Amino acid sequence: MPSTRRSHLAALLAAFASSALLPAAHAQAQSVYKIGEINSYKAQPAFLEPYKKGMELALEQINAGGGVQGKKLELVTRDDNGNPGDAVRAAEELLAHEKVDVLMGSFLSHVGLALTDFARQKKVFFLAAEPLTDKIVWENGNRYTFRLRPSTYMQVAMLVPEAVQLRKKRWAIVYPNYEYGQSAVATFKTLMKAAQPDVEFVAEQATPLGKVDAGSVVQALADAKPDAIFNVLFAADLARFVREGNTRGLFQGRSVVSLLSGEPEYLDTLKGETPNGWIVTGYPWQGIQTPEHKAFLAAYQKRFGDYPRAGSVVGYNAVLSLAAGLQRAGSADTERLIAAFRGLQVNTPFGPITYRAQDHQSTMGAFVGTTKNEGGKGVMVDFRYLDGAKYQPSDAQVRQLRPAAAN
Repeated sequence: MPSTRRSHLAALLAAFASSALLPAAHAQAQSVYKIGEINSYKAQPAFLEPYKKGMELALEQINAGGGVQGKKLELVTRDDNGNPGDAVRAAEELLAHEKVDVLMGSFLSHVGLALTDFARQKKVFFLAAEPLTDKIVWENGNRYTFRLRPSTYMQVAMLVPEAVQLRKKRWAIVYPNYEYGQSAVATFKTLMKAAQPDVEFVAEQATPLGKVDAGSVVQALADAKPDAIFNVLFAADLARFVREGNTRGLFQGRSVVSLLSGEPEYLDTLKGETPNGWIVTGYPWQGIQTPEHKAFLAAYQKRFGDYPRAGSVVGYNAVLSLAAGLQRAGSADTERLIAAFRGLQVNTPFGPITYRAQDHQSTMGAFVGTTKNEGGKGVMVDFRYLDGAKYQPSDAQVRQLRPAAAN
């Protein structure tokens, strides 16, 4: 056969093969909804390993029940290394090469803000699962971004009434010096001054994230002789701070109000060093007796042979939210998903939550209670669940904070 005829025949066969494969590939693509998930798995394993298990459990339950409109959910994860640039590159790769339908995830606030801006630029739906910065739904909010976890403002607002009841005048503050910590401190000061005009802030320690010099921080706080301390440190920074504070007697005779410190991923790290009586937000998994949470707890323990952490619930609720949104939208079309998420109600282990239309923030709440060292293990006691809907700014305040273009 002449070479020209052979080349022509080869081209025809290749074209036929490609066209024959297209329907199958298209059918496969149409049989799933692909979720592109980006998070700081290496940088924040205490929270994000349980988070990933929570996502897996929700995914398995949804797919076992027939999926969403007959389509399975598929999760494609990427690690952002706790870096905004890496997160954006991962998002670009997920869209371009993995062809994901939606984006989800992030833990650190500055990383979440980078993905929020990416969603705006690329006009892609993004569910911020964990980052707490208020800017995600307010100053930097956009129509493409929704947020699950109660924001910094909401969790601080839950703690302020407890702080006011202590009737302490002189407060010292310690926090990680990045968006989340800065926002938490600004909110705490504003709400405290409004509720207790004579309050004084006598010391403030802003530490590099993940690199706290606990000895110098504890000494500086002790030198200021505060009546009480507001702490925003978490993870390894919290453990170092508590260890040094216990050693130097910083917490003796002083009240401490602390964000997130009642979460088991952090109490597990503190173990026998857990201080008694700190007022905290957290997740007392062993004491929640609602039917919704009992069902979640049983399923989680059966699947993983372990108890859930706060991250487990966040990961679980994030996937449930996307499934509910896709079901309501009827497709993964971005504009239809945006419309579906506004006012979307989702049943979760903490009870029903709603995504507010006015700022895309969910009403998921948090537990407030106190820490207790119980036989060398940190637990959260005397707790109660606070509905997030009651700790959000008014619609008028949101309109002032959120750009009109965000809607």
